[in-house]
Amino acid sequence: MPKRLEDKKVLITGASAGLGERIAYFAVREGAEVILAARREDRLDALKQSIATEFDAKCRTIVLDVSRTDQIEEVFQTAEPVDILVNNAGFGIFETALEASLEDMKAMFEVNVFGLIACTKMVLPHMIRQNSGHIINIASQAGKIATPKSSLYTATKHAVLGYSNSLRMELAETGIHVTTVNPGPIKTDFFKTADKKGDYIRSVGRWMLDPDQVARKIVSIMMTNKREINLPGWMNGVSKLYQLFPTLVERTGRSAFYKK
Repeated sequence: MPKRLEDKKVLITGASAGLGERIAYFAVREGAEVILAARREDRLDALKQSIATEFDAKCRTIVLDVSRTDQIEEVFQTAEPVDILVNNAGFGIFETALEASLEDMKAMFEVNVFGLIACTKMVLPHMIRQNSGHIINIASQAGKIATPKSSLYTATKHAVLGYSNSLRMELAETGIHVTTVNPGPIKTDFFKTADKKGDYIRSVGRWMLDPDQVARKIVSIMMTNKREINLPGWMNGVSKLYQLFPTLVERTGRSAFYKK
C-alpha cells in the first residue's frame, strides 16, 4: 500500500539538527524523498547515513547557507524541483533592543526572513507550472505575541507571518498550499544561541515542546490545505487574547514575559 507522501520530494532547510532533522525522519516514514539543506556538511552526511540505514530511503543533501541569497539562487538552479518546501532554518538572540547589535539584527533578518523568501521564490515557478505544491514556513508564537528581550526575533517572525499571509492569497486560485507553523519554545539547540545565560530555559523548561510532537504534526498536514499550526494550545489562546486586548495582556503578563 502506497504511503501518504510516496513520490513527493520534500526540501527542508536547517535540516542538520533540531526540528528540521525530526521533520526529515517523519517525512521519510511517510514515503517522501527528503532533500536536506544546511550549512554543516558533516551533520548532513551523518543524518543522511542514519536515514539510509534505518529506512533504506532516498535522501540527498545540499550544503546551503540561507543567509546568502546568491548561494540560494545557485543551488536551486541545479536542484531538482520539489513538491514541498519546509523553510525551517532560523535562529534568535534574546537581548533588549538597546543591547542587540546591528550585526545580530542583520544576521537574523538574512536567515529568518530574506533566506526564507528567496527559497520560496526559487520553488514557486515549478509549483505554479504543475499547479501543486506546499510551502511550510516555520514561524513562531513570537510572531503573534511580542515580548521583551526579543524585539528583533519577534520582528523577523512577524515578517514571516505577513509574507506567508500575502503569499497564501496570491496563490489562492492555484493548487499550492501555504502553511505557517507557530510553535512555542521547543527542546532543541535553538536556545544555545538565543539564551546563552540559560535564564529562559530555567524559567520555562517544563513547558517546552517535544520536537517529535511538532515534527509529527507538520508532516501530518503536508499537501493539505492547512492555514496554520499553533502549539501549544494554551499559548495560542494567549496570542488570540493578545490580539483582542493587547494592553491588558502586556500589563498582566509583563513580569512573566521578562523571564528570559
